[in-house]
Amino acid sequence: MELSEETSKIGVTHAARKVARSVLNIQEVGVIIPIVVFLLLFASINPAMISQVNLTVILRTIAFTGVVAVGMSFLIIAGEIDLSVGSVAGLGAIIFGWMMKEAGWPIPAAIVAGLLTGAACGLVNGLLAVKVGLSSFIATLSMLFMARGVNYVITSAYPVYPLPPEIGEFGRATPLGASWGFWIFLALVFIGDFVLRQTTIGSMVRATGGNKLAARVAGIRTNAVKIGCFILTGTLAAAGGMLVVARIKTAEPQIGVAWELDVIASVVMGGVSFFGGVGSILGTFLGCLLMQVVRSGLVVVKVSAHWQNAAVGMLLIAAVVVDRLRRRARERSIR
Repeated sequence: MELSEETSKIGVTHAARKVARSVLNIQEVGVIIPIVVFLLLFASINPAMISQVNLTVILRTIAFTGVVAVGMSFLIIAGEIDLSVGSVAGLGAIIFGWMMKEAGWPIPAAIVAGLLTGAACGLVNGLLAVKVGLSSFIATLSMLFMARGVNYVITSAYPVYPLPPEIGEFGRATPLGASWGFWIFLALVFIGDFVLRQTTIGSMVRATGGNKLAARVAGIRTNAVKIGCFILTGTLAAAGGMLVVARIKTAEPQIGVAWELDVIASVVMGGVSFFGGVGSILGTFLGCLLMQVVRSGLVVVKVSAHWQNAAVGMLLIAAVVVDRLRRRARERSIR
């Protein structure tokens, strides 16, 4: 009887360990845990950290770079990277504002012009990286300088304003306490995560980044997949810049400066492998949230602003180390 009870306890313990291991192996859990830990840590120092006002600010703030991070996730999973997203966001914002103020275009036409600007930049990046054979690092670094230069040529470094009042009204709107920009970001997260997990397109993106040669043998047009991801990233970069314009009611030439660093950090923190083939858009959303929680928490506890970038850098290193350990574990399990 005692032996039977002991065997039963061992079975329950083994099952519990198996369930715990399965839960921890879920990619997004590895991001949720530090988010909760940092929230509780900062809240214990200053309860204002979890106030409704501060949480609302966090959600509003992640929307701008978060929209860009959705596109960057697809691109990095496909095995490439885009360093020009900040400059492309600024150029898309300026084209959006300039078309309304100087050319007199209606708002819908200006939106299309801004998005097409981002798509065109993404197409050039894709052609340079895939067709010409430049590394995506060099191709997009060149676009970073070109887009920023065109931005300043158009504006002479002056902001574009005034803009139609409807732009400001959209930026001020706060449905359910968050901005329209956040809800657009959230919609993109759900759509992007579904596409990546449940559709053929998502499978082709993962296969292209995971093993390009095997993907080609399977009949996947890897070059087309990569160029498509570059175009998506450029388009969403422009969209992020335009959302900032709606928020501040002015097309500032400084929009997007250094965004590429925040976007890439958020994507990698969210579990997207820097080596390609692995990741999720939900993880990217959590990565954006984690980075903003840390930034906001340091402000709330009155730590010097200079430590914010240092903290993000340490989190990025931790995320890359965890990614490398996961890859080694997967390789050992396959062997």
